[in-house]
Amino acid sequence: MITVSGLEKAYGTRTLFREVSFGLSSGRRVALVGGNGTGKTTLLEILVGLQPADAGEVHRPRGLRLGYLPQEPLGEPSGSVLDAVLGGVPELRPLERRLHELAERVAATTGDEHDRALAELGEAQHRFEDLDGYALEAEARRILAGLGFHPADSDRPLAEMSGGWRMRATLGALLLARPDVLVLDEPTNHLDTDSVAWLEDTLAAWAGALLFVSHDRDFIDAVANRVLELAGGTATEYVGGFAEFVVAREERLERARAAAAQQHKELERVERFIERFRYKATKARQVQSRVKTLAKLERIEAPDHSALVARFAFPPPRRSARVVAQLSGVDVGYDGVPVLRGVDLVVERGDKVAFVGPNGAGKTTLVRLLLGELDPLAGDVQLGANVDVASFAQHHIERLRPERTVLDELKAAAGPRLGARNPRTVAGSFGFPGELADRRVGDLSGGERTRLALACALVNPVNLLVLDEPTNHLDLPSCDVLEDALAAYPGTVILVTHDRHLIRNVATSLVEVRGGVARHHLGVDESVLRPPAPDGTAMNPPGRRRGPGEGAARAEGAARKEGRRVTAGERERRGAATKQLRARVARLERELTRAEADVAELQRRLADPALYDDPEQVREAATAHEAAKDQAAALTDAWVQAHTELDDAEARFAPPAP
Repeated sequence: MITVSGLEKAYGTRTLFREVSFGLSSGRRVALVGGNGTGKTTLLEILVGLQPADAGEVHRPRGLRLGYLPQEPLGEPSGSVLDAVLGGVPELRPLERRLHELAERVAATTGDEHDRALAELGEAQHRFEDLDGYALEAEARRILAGLGFHPADSDRPLAEMSGGWRMRATLGALLLARPDVLVLDEPTNHLDTDSVAWLEDTLAAWAGALLFVSHDRDFIDAVANRVLELAGGTATEYVGGFAEFVVAREERLERARAAAAQQHKELERVERFIERFRYKATKARQVQSRVKTLAKLERIEAPDHSALVARFAFPPPRRSARVVAQLSGVDVGYDGVPVLRGVDLVVERGDKVAFVGPNGAGKTTLVRLLLGELDPLAGDVQLGANVDVASFAQHHIERLRPERTVLDELKAAAGPRLGARNPRTVAGSFGFPGELADRRVGDLSGGERTRLALACALVNPVNLLVLDEPTNHLDLPSCDVLEDALAAYPGTVILVTHDRHLIRNVATSLVEVRGGVARHHLGVDESVLRPPAPDGTAMNPPGRRRGPGEGAARAEGAARKEGRRVTAGERERRGAATKQLRARVARLERELTRAEADVAELQRRLADPALYDDPEQVREAATAHEAAKDQAAALTDAWVQAHTELDDAEARFAPPAP
């Protein structure tokens, strides 16, 4: 559906990426990963048309329906939460009003005017049914429940809600609209573990094309069937989920390192030849030939993805009392109204406790109680002797001063407690080595700001860390390093996060905050991390407005369940009826993949400065490039048409609704 060829983007002298080429089609669910500052959000914005590329092309077919979720909300919201989600199908509300007006006209008129109004009402009702209008509101409410909204929230003005809840409503509108291509920039950042699990199931059955950025490896593994990595200024695509990506990337990097080492040996051999025979007239031609070869040679750089990864080096804390925090019979809430009742909890030295549960249940309230920002309504809260606390929450990022440098912020956070430690060494330990420590905060990416805010919170020695969603906006390598650091940290950790991989590998116990109570679970219970969806099922996409190719992708999800309900004879008839169509779709997909590869190869050839030494080769390459693009476009249209025919054919054999 979307073909990306040879994209390049730079800011000033800094090139984010070049020669980025890939394709998005129905059934492809692509996770975009890469380090902070590599340009993931920029690439998404180029893809959806929010900013231009410096070079390259994005081909979008005419009539393509594209949905985009940015990291932060855009504009001021209006209307209720339900209205915002139903806004994903913008024709619905005006059509509802039109139906009401026409019904009143039919009731109030006679004769020809009555007949005209009746005909118009019939057309409007037909369009409303095409939109599945009678079921859309119920579907919207079910999506809201899956995203963690209470039923009473549906009619609340969206403007009253926080940015995180507004982002959930925006995501709900996109899920309801079911665009042909869905692009999501860190969709889990504002979700709790319950909603992440629900969204995971929903997107794993997504029928259209999906491109998303996420730092949650569990989420990537469950949803993605391809991984696109931005690293070293270019993009590499891998087939499979996150686990397959890790293995395949390491194999590719090992091959690249071997090739770089082999080339280095060859370069040394050629350089020795040049040095040895530079001043011998009988070898002048050979020497000059080798000098020119070296000048034109594209050097293979041994890839290194660890250069800018934070190490999160915690200074050693002093030893605290055995009991770090104790809550006894605590009621806590706001304005005298309890959010949680009867909380009993003991946190001992060295414990690593994860607070889990739906947003709004009271996790942050419990954290604020422990930090002394709230007084209990009843019961007793005690911190142990010699307990030094550091906390991090997402709003700490907003306290960073854009005009300051990274180094300035770290010095200000540490103050005199920095002592004899070299501030540049401290900056380097949090992933800001060398010149990066002198960058302005305003020039940092979202992930880099998160890392800096974490560094400011953790730069001083403490024995109790209270971290609220520390991995939001962090890249995957930094998440891994933070995980290792927290697991090895000798102090006590209280962690609020939706990242189940982080919880599973760091936490020693869980506190489940749900329904007005807090329950302590020793160990990490998977049933607590992944409770059933609100309706007991994953989202089952409605059959309305299916985009081209949804039938083929749906075979990975909901259609598997349908297939078990049909008889063997029905399956045989369906297989026979669709055999040729499926073969045609597969053939066109293979041809399209080859055509896209040809476009990318010709794009790379046209970017080679050496090509322009021969004008005839330039003309041939340019003509071939245009022909390859036309071929890819024609194959895309044919492939979409074939998918549509296959979808329609399969729908004729679908089992009747129960």
